[in-house]
Amino acid sequence: MTQPPAETWHAALDRLQRSGVPHVLATQVTSAGSTPREPGARMVITQEAVYDTLGGGTFEWQTIHAARDFLQQGRAGFHLETFSLGGRSGQCCGGFVNVLLEVFPGAATNIALFGAGHVGREIVKLSEALPWQIHWFDSRADVFNERDQQQPRLSCNTLSSPQEDTSALPPCCHALVLTHNHDEDYALITALLQRHDIASLGLIGSDSKWASFRGRLQREGYTAEEIERVRSPIGCIHNTKLSNKTPYAIALTVVTELLWLTDKPASLEMRGLEPSAIRALVDDTKTTQS
Repeated sequence: MTQPPAETWHAALDRLQRSGVPHVLATQVTSAGSTPREPGARMVITQEAVYDTLGGGTFEWQTIHAARDFLQQGRAGFHLETFSLGGRSGQCCGGFVNVLLEVFPGAATNIALFGAGHVGREIVKLSEALPWQIHWFDSRADVFNERDQQQPRLSCNTLSSPQEDTSALPPCCHALVLTHNHDEDYALITALLQRHDIASLGLIGSDSKWASFRGRLQREGYTAEEIERVRSPIGCIHNTKLSNKTPYAIALTVVTELLWLTDKPASLEMRGLEPSAIRALVDDTKTTQS
């Protein structure tokens, strides 16, 4: 178990939230009897590291194990764990604690962006405040600058092989193709159509460009269903393209479109603990203390 001593739980929490790495915030919410630490103690847990402590011992190990199980299962939200330090944890303290585990699954939405031109850059800037993990590709050398490399939830990649690079994308990814080269765009579209788990596929360009691509796909044997997976032009509002063709305006419509495509209601587990769980927590603590 790796435990970087220089980083506190709150510093780690801020960094992990910004970077979109899955993590758990563990908070000791109640205590009765003798316990290693008092209510309010916190620690942050990832699959690889632990930041800060709830007091050590078997109880802490069980907390870490439970947190990592939730991460492995993708069970985001709030989970209440109860520990009797003389029973479940086998410690000699003899106390009783409740620990709230807040599971953050990281960036739930993955965007694959092919092309680092003017529109691509504006899309990345507008997406910075959104909880998306962006996989950015371009085949040109030295197209990504130092700021690009440091932006949270953004990975910059050299596009070397459309087939290989698209096959490495995570499942349920939303892909946007807007490179500087039509042949490269077409190679990416055909490679992405082979991925049946791509959530959406958009291609920048005019109606005539898409008509040319569609005809070529038909001649190469792609079915109507496969071709209909491609959304082109991208950024249409009410099925109409804006007359404003500045990169910023186009990017605004594309990000708006992506917001609709990626929108989904929050899971029940993200809405907090049930009232019955809170009442039981208070009642159990009172009983233990009396």
